[in-house]
Amino acid sequence: MADRHRSSAGMAAESRPLPSRYLTPEDLVEMFELPSVETVYQWRRKRTGPRGFRVGRHLRFDPADVKAWVDAQREGVAA
Repeated sequence: MADRHRSSAGMAAESRPLPSRYLTPEDLVEMFELPSVETVYQWRRKRTGPRGFRVGRHLRFDPADVKAWVDAQREGVAA
């Protein structure tokens, strides 16, 4: 099931350019059409999602890191 989410995540992000600002977990939910923000936090705990960082108590993602993660996911999918 996680592989399916990662595969569709790459496709959802590919259709729109990434914003130039740091992304929130809610941004990732919207971009990748995830069921909830908890999915983003599970990825973080399991170290399977894009690299994130904390600003105080807030989790943020660099758009370049998200793109790199999507590209890595796409490389792992058979053509």
